[in-house]
Amino acid sequence: MTRGDSDWEGVRLHIVTGKGGTGKTTVAGSLALALAASGQTVLLCEVEGRQGIARLFDAPNRTYDEHRIAAVPDENATAGEVYGLAIDPEAALAEYLEMYYRMGRAVRALDKVGAIDFATTIAPGVRDVLLTGKVYEAVRRREKKRTHARVYDAVVLDAPPTGRIARFLGVNAGVADIARVGPIRRQADSIMTMMRSPQTVVHLVTLLEEMPVQETADGIAELREAKIPVGAVVINLAEQSPLDAKALTAASGGSLPRADFTAALRETGLSADDETVTGLLTDAREHAVRVELENELRSQVSALDRPTYELPRLTDGVDLGALFELSHALTAQGMA
Repeated sequence: MTRGDSDWEGVRLHIVTGKGGTGKTTVAGSLALALAASGQTVLLCEVEGRQGIARLFDAPNRTYDEHRIAAVPDENATAGEVYGLAIDPEAALAEYLEMYYRMGRAVRALDKVGAIDFATTIAPGVRDVLLTGKVYEAVRRREKKRTHARVYDAVVLDAPPTGRIARFLGVNAGVADIARVGPIRRQADSIMTMMRSPQTVVHLVTLLEEMPVQETADGIAELREAKIPVGAVVINLAEQSPLDAKALTAASGGSLPRADFTAALRETGLSADDETVTGLLTDAREHAVRVELENELRSQVSALDRPTYELPRLTDGVDLGALFELSHALTAQGMA
């Protein structure tokens, strides 16, 4: 697919969130690879200090520097690239003070006495301002045409979970209310303008389980209230039933023909005793009930009225090869 086939043409900041355990880091990494497959240079950031990107791409842990973690040739042999960045709040504060106040030496002195660590720990709001500020700086480089820093076509942010995503992204609005004038106010206003602009979207990752779907719905409502653009819903670890609708109905009602199971087992040379057949029929019924619940949850996701993509459950886990497989699935569905 070409870049123009994407459902998100014109978006430069893709923020990926989701309930813990839904695989948002995997989805963020897959999306970054999918964007790079069209020849783009992409920055994949994380802000939670888990070095999840390094583990996902089997790359060395790096502290606060942008380093290449993947090269992605497209069908025209034009290589896109993915760079990784683990944003550290202490380093972000030091960079902020140097950038806006030219406090290079003072920053080093503050760091030695632990003042920077104290500031970012004692005031969590300040920490989030610094983290979002670094993302903002990476996104806006094209506009400033900074020749001494790498320019990215897109930035993908592996963001905090849905439970605090609106607060995390909207923290600068609160700062702007407190700081009436000066560079802090100007930067806070600029960050919120970017967060609420069409070049930013927040994608939410869910599983076909009740709690993640409900948290996704709540997250969308909070983002809309904060006037932050909502992107897609990505259903992760989705599975397709090997049974057709008729067989699922029969399995759910416990009316699958026992004789068919017995004959199939005997034909393959397996044990067809009553206990084995009963166990298989029970498994089939439980499977049908689970599929029915998942279909109901799909309907709830559909009712959220957002573009929806599905990623399959991979039997061998997630490594770099699996990430490429998932990225192809996102491209095929139009997410990148």
